[in-house]
Amino acid sequence: MTSTVPNAVQHTDATAPPITMFGPDFPYAYDDFLAHPAGLGQIPATEHGQKVAVIGGGLSGIIAAYELMKMGLKPVVYEADRIGGRLRTVGFDGCDPSLTAEMGAMRFPPSSTALQHYIDLVGLETRAFPNPLSPATPSTVVDLKGESHYAETIDDLPQVYRDVADAWNACLEEGADFSDMNRALRERDVPRIREIWSQLVERLDNQTFYGFLCESEAFKSFRHREIFGQVGFGTGGWDTDFPNSILEILRVVYTEADDHHRGIVGGSQQLPLRLWDREPQKIVHWPLGTSLSSLHGGEPRGAVTRLTRTAGNRITVTDASGDIRTYRAAVFTGQSWLLLSKIDCDDALFPIDHWTAMERTHYMESSKLFVPVDRPFWLDKDETTGRDTMSMTLTDRMTRGTYLLDDGPDRPAVICLSYTWCDDSLKWLPLSPKERMEVMLKSLGEIYPNVDIRSHIIGNPVTVSWENEPWFMGAFKANLPGHYRYQRRLFTHFMQDRLPEDKRGIFLAGDDISWTAGWAEGAVQTALNAVWGVMHQFGGATDRTNPGPGDLYDEIAPVELPED
Repeated sequence: MTSTVPNAVQHTDATAPPITMFGPDFPYAYDDFLAHPAGLGQIPATEHGQKVAVIGGGLSGIIAAYELMKMGLKPVVYEADRIGGRLRTVGFDGCDPSLTAEMGAMRFPPSSTALQHYIDLVGLETRAFPNPLSPATPSTVVDLKGESHYAETIDDLPQVYRDVADAWNACLEEGADFSDMNRALRERDVPRIREIWSQLVERLDNQTFYGFLCESEAFKSFRHREIFGQVGFGTGGWDTDFPNSILEILRVVYTEADDHHRGIVGGSQQLPLRLWDREPQKIVHWPLGTSLSSLHGGEPRGAVTRLTRTAGNRITVTDASGDIRTYRAAVFTGQSWLLLSKIDCDDALFPIDHWTAMERTHYMESSKLFVPVDRPFWLDKDETTGRDTMSMTLTDRMTRGTYLLDDGPDRPAVICLSYTWCDDSLKWLPLSPKERMEVMLKSLGEIYPNVDIRSHIIGNPVTVSWENEPWFMGAFKANLPGHYRYQRRLFTHFMQDRLPEDKRGIFLAGDDISWTAGWAEGAVQTALNAVWGVMHQFGGATDRTNPGPGDLYDEIAPVELPED
């Protein structure tokens, strides 16, 4: 595998099956479920046309609505902002419309096989994303403590970086049975996955990422830990993740979620938008030509302002227009903190332990800033050194990660001047887009003193700080140590036969409910869980040849830790 320094342990068996986001917490084959000709299941004909509220028009909400529509139900989608959620693609005023910036999700691993099902379904193309030192990246500059290193491969970097890579590999093997788990995930060996993971969850739930490194003999050097945090692997530095649970990091590296990334040509927001307009050929109850768009008259309903539980165990939804509607089932796909702040909620909606889990959810901050440029000038060769004029850049300066995005040598291009997380993101929060750009150009000017980036900029910058977005309040969930039990409650919420009768009917979904938050695959998987839950509530069932996630739950349920 090719990844940033230091990389995860390399898998060298070319005959082994490809990795997928198959676990380890819930090793269910969502890709097989989607690909099966029997479909996801069916509901009794007497329930056809029943309305189901779907709150949130991000990827999870749109997929849930799309699949429920295919079963013959009538999803009613509520969206406060725009269809897409954190799949948000924007343009630059006055520039070529082909120039776009991915404000949220911009790179997707091949292990996201359920996500890929929908990418293929709507006919989108992907191409390799220019991560640090990936084959799609002509060159990378690592700039730490004022010293820059130019590299086209890992071998071009000083020995200390390879030492750090070796330390990370050793740390994963010694502390997390990496090769054994990787092999079990590839082979979809559920008993072995559960055996390894159950031991790790019990041992590591209270451990931070940084603490895990410190316990490794391979990482006894502070200097190595510092370099690892600033440069990281796959997508760059991971020091902003150091306070998080090591279990979150292991989920990423086991499933190669941080490697071999692809970008969606034309922008990721096309995926939910195309699903919104898509007219499925295999649909129950509704006539051919039906789409989510046609069921809604072209636009989803507005923001939800109130959620209550009413007589008959119904879910009553009030939207921003004052319209009040009552449903037998609802799927909530927004960030869970909205239920604590922006939406007036009835305490009876969820059991108290689930409310506690939502309150304890920890979100990462994230900021980006993009500028349009006249051409990919970074591919020009420096006459003195023969190197690229500018490179994908990892640095300990304010910018942290700078990405160079082009569509050919003679076309306008885009630079992501900065992509930062957590404390690094909060540093940008008080600054306007132009103020941010000025600081970034100054930092990059210190790395590339002979490159006049400003002379190539052809439009105003676009920026986002997800912690300041009123319908998000953060970029994605990341569990802190001790949060495993909370996450388990939220992820397993779709199994409502285990809940009191007066706490059923509303289903949680979205990537922050998943075990792989921050990745679109988690949004897809939890949407499919919710679809199964709604189908089950309406008396439906899957085909016996294609059991759903709820049908196999007892065999693959996440490890349950004691409460006392």
